[in-house]
Amino acid sequence: MRWMVVMLCLALALAAPLPASAHAILVESTPAIGATVPPGRLDLRLRFNSRIDRARSRLTLIRADHSTTVLPISAEGTDDLMFSTATLTPGTYVVRWQVLAVDGHITRGDVPLTVRAGN
Repeated sequence: MRWMVVMLCLALALAAPLPASAHAILVESTPAIGATVPPGRLDLRLRFNSRIDRARSRLTLIRADHSTTVLPISAEGTDDLMFSTATLTPGTYVVRWQVLAVDGHITRGDVPLTVRAGN
């Protein structure tokens, strides 16, 4: 009888749901973190390790003078991608991302980049 109780407790412990830790983590960015890119149109692509809610996520472009612009996020693409574009002149920038994973967790991060002078 005792053996059956131990086995039942073990089975219940193994069947219990585990807490999910599905924070959206940036796994790839184009341009890459710290990249140097030519001036002009920048196609920005951020890929995460889980699905994100693009409607409740944000991309902000931060210039060297600390002025900011919220970048529009394209509705196209798979559930783990964010796309946007910006036209940039030479200088240093940070693309600050904030995403809401579908499990409700918010994560944030930065993609610094440099736009070189000339083509």
